[in-house]
Amino acid sequence: MSVEKPLDKVIITCAVTGAIHTPTMTPHLPITPDQITEAAIGAAEAGASILHLHARNPETGQPDQTPEAFARFLPRIKQGTNAVINITSGGSPFMTVEERVQPAAQFQPEVASLNMGSMNFGLYPLLNKYKEFKFDWEKTHLEASRDLVFRNSFKDIEYVLETCYGNGTRFEFECYDISHLYNLAHFADRGLVKPPFFVQSVFGLLGGIGTHPEDILHMKRTADRLFGDQFRWSVLGAGASQMRIAAQAAAMGGNIRVGLEDSIWAGKGILAKTNAEQVVLARKIIEGLGKTVATPDEAREILSLKGGDQVAF
Repeated sequence: MSVEKPLDKVIITCAVTGAIHTPTMTPHLPITPDQITEAAIGAAEAGASILHLHARNPETGQPDQTPEAFARFLPRIKQGTNAVINITSGGSPFMTVEERVQPAAQFQPEVASLNMGSMNFGLYPLLNKYKEFKFDWEKTHLEASRDLVFRNSFKDIEYVLETCYGNGTRFEFECYDISHLYNLAHFADRGLVKPPFFVQSVFGLLGGIGTHPEDILHMKRTADRLFGDQFRWSVLGAGASQMRIAAQAAAMGGNIRVGLEDSIWAGKGILAKTNAEQVVLARKIIEGLGKTVATPDEAREILSLKGGDQVAF
């Protein structure tokens, strides 16, 4: 009788709200603390072992990176599920790194995201899809991305690492392009990050790598060459590419990230009503390939995490 190894398991991360989509784009975007809590717990019950969290202003839906905003839902989500909680340090591209790191520094989660390089971050093509907006900030937010560089300098990355590593927090290294993998290798060579590296490859954001199957292969081949068996690979596809890229990556031995941060869809022209709906779709892909979805504790083992009892919330 064979024993399944942890590495045979596929980790599903769910990013429940993010800072990209705005309330006009979908009525199902979680905005209030109650909605974010419900969405996160629902995603975990559907099979997500990691919950990637942002906060928003409950009145307008604007991204809110204050620790106070996170405090309104973090303890409730922790009480409602055993899932690993991953707090963003990316926040919104319009914020400074000092603002962005505050929640992860204060709450000391098992995982925090860390963007691995500066990039153009173009959301403005979405203006072509929506003629009217619920809130004034939405149109301004999208238009401003025409002249936006999402700053993640070497100094910024060092700042996040120095602020969080003493807390035992490990990182979801978000890599939007091939150069970001080389940046991670640079920090590994300096001994500032320790394996296993949780590499989240991001495909389809304007300013980053595209969504062609060759782009996914190129990202994986480069990571294999740089990190060998010292990393765990996950992917997220933006928008309509979400499930196609998830399927390709899962077939290649990767892990999957879904959620309304990355895509508001649950099929062609069909808005996802919940984050859990996308988790179920991801689960079907994984199980259809003869693989098994990792539990939260299996994800902790695979990624060498400190445990849910070691956080500060």
